[in-house]
Amino acid sequence: MALAVLQARMSSSRLPGKVLAPLAGAPMILRQIERLRRARALERIVVATSIRPDDDPLAQAVTAAGIPVHRGDLDDVLGRFIGALDAFGPVETVVRLTADCPLADPDVIDATIDRFHETGADYASNVAEPRTFPKGLDVEVMKAAALRLAASETADPYDREHVTPYLYRHPERFRLAAHAQAADEGEVRWTVDRPDDLAFVRAVYDALYPITPAFSSADVRALVRDRPDLATLGGDRRV
Repeated sequence: MALAVLQARMSSSRLPGKVLAPLAGAPMILRQIERLRRARALERIVVATSIRPDDDPLAQAVTAAGIPVHRGDLDDVLGRFIGALDAFGPVETVVRLTADCPLADPDVIDATIDRFHETGADYASNVAEPRTFPKGLDVEVMKAAALRLAASETADPYDREHVTPYLYRHPERFRLAAHAQAADEGEVRWTVDRPDDLAFVRAVYDALYPITPAFSSADVRALVRDRPDLATLGGDRRV
């Protein structure tokens, strides 16, 4: 089983405080965690945020919901992941998730983890080029030992901020694998970085959540195909 580390912060430059934005009556991050809990391969979920005071409300909201939290340096996200492993390990498999993905798909998470184990990879993801899954269904899976090695060897600020580049930029050292789907949805946007992204996911939740809280990606696609107002909301492809 795997430890999922969900990185989150309140200080988004384009949409500050988005992780606590109301979504179907609850903070967005808690709606995402609700979906993550349906992934059969995730044993535990930990939120990794910063020690900055502006992240106090985030830590409090998540803790109140019964989700463990690890706090560390805002910019050294890789260091935060290692701190989470130290605090909530030992584990062999780590799943990196980001808190701007409230349409996260538990089946895609499980399939990516399955691919990781089937190939014996050190690192596997569904975001490798050519990308086939919508932005917002991102999953990265890695061996804890590989992530610890990366943390011990790189001081590059880019690697420290983005957690996994040291792994996939060194294929001569780490065995890499990718999970892809037949459909080409790499340009579809389901992530939340801008006000129009938040408007999109709110429309999806308002339409689907009251009827089927565990709605699927197929449900999202069907809804958006029937809603011309959503199909290119904000100028991006949404289905």
